[in-house]
Amino acid sequence: MIDVINLEKHFGSNKILKGINLTVNKGDILVVIGPSGSGKSTFLRCLNCMEDPTGGQIIFNGVDIADMKVDINIHRRHMGMVFQHFNLFSNKTVIQNIMLAPVYVQCQELRKAKRKNAITGFTNIFRGKENKKQLIPVTTTKTEIKKKARENAMSLLGRIGLQDKADVYPSTLSGGQKQRVAIVRALAMNPDVILFDEPTSALDPELTGEILKVIKDLAAEKMTMVIVTHEMSFAREAADRIIFMDNGVIEEEGTPEEVFDNPKSERTREFIAGYSD
Repeated sequence: MIDVINLEKHFGSNKILKGINLTVNKGDILVVIGPSGSGKSTFLRCLNCMEDPTGGQIIFNGVDIADMKVDINIHRRHMGMVFQHFNLFSNKTVIQNIMLAPVYVQCQELRKAKRKNAITGFTNIFRGKENKKQLIPVTTTKTEIKKKARENAMSLLGRIGLQDKADVYPSTLSGGQKQRVAIVRALAMNPDVILFDEPTSALDPELTGEILKVIKDLAAEKMTMVIVTHEMSFAREAADRIIFMDNGVIEEEGTPEEVFDNPKSERTREFIAGYSD
């Protein structure tokens, strides 16, 4: 699903990513670990071009989204993002947060279709009967889009046990509830992959368990996920593949058992030992 080829990211003379090569297959749960400053979060933000790569390619569903000529917003619709501090809109209710992106995108597509039909209808006046162009079928309305988005949002909230919180504001939720809402907000766009940037670092251990359960449920449905975390127990339990990053490069890659129990790299051993202590 994602091929990262010689990815580099520089901030001035500071080289954060130094030639990352990685493949993410459909259904992978890839967890990225490493010390602070190793480039983990920068790597994740480069994956959906929240940070523009300095060099290299990011092939997502066959398209190099690192190419500046590509409309990244089209491809971001298929790549959900969950942030460390939730990033919910505080002035919107829970269900409004979840509905916002799908309603916006679908209404935008509806407007485009109507605009094209208006232009086509006008130019058809001057075309012969045999040369008239077909109009784009428009089978929905703005009201119908909102109705379906609300139904989907309520269904998603039901999956995480928060249907009763649909019409409250994020300020009334616990940290674990906010993060669960942030996850279903990403799911509302029906993405091909979800990127998680430190999804549990702002939570206490009990609430971390809530998020781990949601991620396990997504894993059972074969959702593709890339997760950056400092939580080693979380990484071991959630991942089916782990990469250890240090100093802007991938130092080691393998299953949780390979990386945690039998690391090949001396640097990986030092890092794991530090957490074990």
